[in-house]
Amino acid sequence: MNGTSHAVLPAEFALIARHFRPLAGPGAFDLTDDAALFSPPPGRDLVLSTDAIIGGVHFLDDDPPDLVGRKLLRVNLSDLAAKGATPVGYLLTLAAPHDTPDAWFAGFASGLAQDQQEYQISLLGGDTTATHGPITLSLVILGHLAPGTMVRRAGARPGDGVWVTGTIGDGALGLAAAQGKLGDPTGYLRRRYQLPQPRTGLAIGGIASAALDVSDGLVQDLGHLCRAGHLGAEIEMARVPLSPPAQQAGAAWLSTILSGGDDYEILLAVPPDREAALRDAARAAGVAVTRIGDFRPGPAEVTVRGADGMPLRIEKGGWSHF
Repeated sequence: MNGTSHAVLPAEFALIARHFRPLAGPGAFDLTDDAALFSPPPGRDLVLSTDAIIGGVHFLDDDPPDLVGRKLLRVNLSDLAAKGATPVGYLLTLAAPHDTPDAWFAGFASGLAQDQQEYQISLLGGDTTATHGPITLSLVILGHLAPGTMVRRAGARPGDGVWVTGTIGDGALGLAAAQGKLGDPTGYLRRRYQLPQPRTGLAIGGIASAALDVSDGLVQDLGHLCRAGHLGAEIEMARVPLSPPAQQAGAAWLSTILSGGDDYEILLAVPPDREAALRDAARAAGVAVTRIGDFRPGPAEVTVRGADGMPLRIEKGGWSHF
């Protein structure tokens, strides 16, 4: 977070000092330099990932700013979790309109601080700038893992099981609830949309042959694994884990559940002889895992079968950014 931007927020350096300097970790030089210095732990590989969220697209205008900050961190933590990496720090780029109140920045920073403590990470640097558009937030997250253990998208093989963590569909249903399209009397679904649960701590290195986090929708993201591995997949709708509120939403929301995105669960390809190891790792991490289907030889297509064994027609394949 430096002052090199051509269009800067009013009193940018004071804003950084007030809200973001307390979040800075070792190597960040109190956010007073144009770069940070970071070395991964000895004998570990460095893993980097980045994701952005935009007001009105990935969060709602009335979402509390602390939850916006926590969601930004968590969607990036989810990417690292799908690689089997341990998070250590991040770089933040923030673009906000000139009239953004200081209270919004205070709430946003407090959310970051809360999750920094929970996930044992710190801010290393970044940039602040002004925009005429909605608030735009981008984060580069750093993690580490043992050499040669990163789980990639490519690697699934015929016979591997299709596994997922947690429950599917809550995030997309939560957005519908926030928009007044679906009842959510307990607030569970909206909370799942606002505050994903990254599955950090799940040791999938050496267990999963391929993985990614479910951000664009279960069917679309499973298709990504299929295309990377040059094979197909079949899943059974009856096996897809649903929370009680998602079950109560009913069959009319089935397409949204399968394709709506914002789950931030991990989708994995796991060979049969490693299933016990996955269950052990999941138990140690306190994460539920469910086998929902199989990878099979053939075209890079995903088939979802209903209770009668017939393929289901999914109206929308998943979220697209363009």
